[in-house]
Amino acid sequence: MTADACVDPAGTVGFYLCRAGQHLRAASVATPRQEARMLLGAAIGVPPEELLRDARAAVAPEASARFAALLKRRLAGEPIAYLVGSRGFWTLDLAVSPASLIPRPDSETLVEAALLAIPDRTLPLRILDLGTGTGALLLAALSEYTNAWGLGVDRVPAAVELARQNAARTGLATRAAFLVGDWAGALDARFDLVLCNPPYIESAAIAGLMPEVARFEPASALDGGPDGLDAYRAVLAGLPSLLAPQGVAILELGLGQGPAVEALAAGFGLDVGPTRADLGGIARALPVKKQFGAATPAA
Repeated sequence: MTADACVDPAGTVGFYLCRAGQHLRAASVATPRQEARMLLGAAIGVPPEELLRDARAAVAPEASARFAALLKRRLAGEPIAYLVGSRGFWTLDLAVSPASLIPRPDSETLVEAALLAIPDRTLPLRILDLGTGTGALLLAALSEYTNAWGLGVDRVPAAVELARQNAARTGLATRAAFLVGDWAGALDARFDLVLCNPPYIESAAIAGLMPEVARFEPASALDGGPDGLDAYRAVLAGLPSLLAPQGVAILELGLGQGPAVEALAAGFGLDVGPTRADLGGIARALPVKKQFGAATPAA
């Protein structure tokens, strides 16, 4: 497709969407039209779907300049979520920033596994999210467990502030607290549900990830050490003192890491339940308890 195929007049919504779609398609972006709408919507300050109401509406020069800058950054590989400032997760719309990983659909599997492990959504649970990042896992869980209270911990202060913003953004701030910490090292409490998506990429493999991940997302949230298991060791070591008697932890797994993490859990005297696969069929969520077969947390 050439620029001549853009039928709307220059300077209009339709023209900018057409031209941006051409550039994004040439850069092998999987959904060029959708991303063009997202970028132009962010530049103008309107929801992307509103752009389709009038393709011949004029775009103000300042919005055009913002759009050009955003498109340039996207063509350089920067993740679309960082450029538009938000990403959907579970039923929530969350703010994102380079302080944290971008929430991914794969991680929603942990919320599904939690709901299977503790099906009563009315319980007054105490929930802990280790390495909370955007707060995605904790806030998604709180949106389902309507009488629960939760704590998110992250070692990155900017990520903790981002999670606080998302708690307010989603109307969950009265039931969520966040603090800066190195895993659970500073905690002296028991929790009914612990959620954790730890760094699990082997250090040597990070450079081989998709460029938009390797270049733009925080290495500290990706790097799991030489074998990818450093964070699991730290988290599993703390679980015996963190879990309430019938509490359950749900850990996110990297590809093929299930057996190794299960062996680590056994070494700390913990039992593991059956993993839950994500939509791609990859074992993604691993339940861990002090003793499986115990009752779920009592009200």
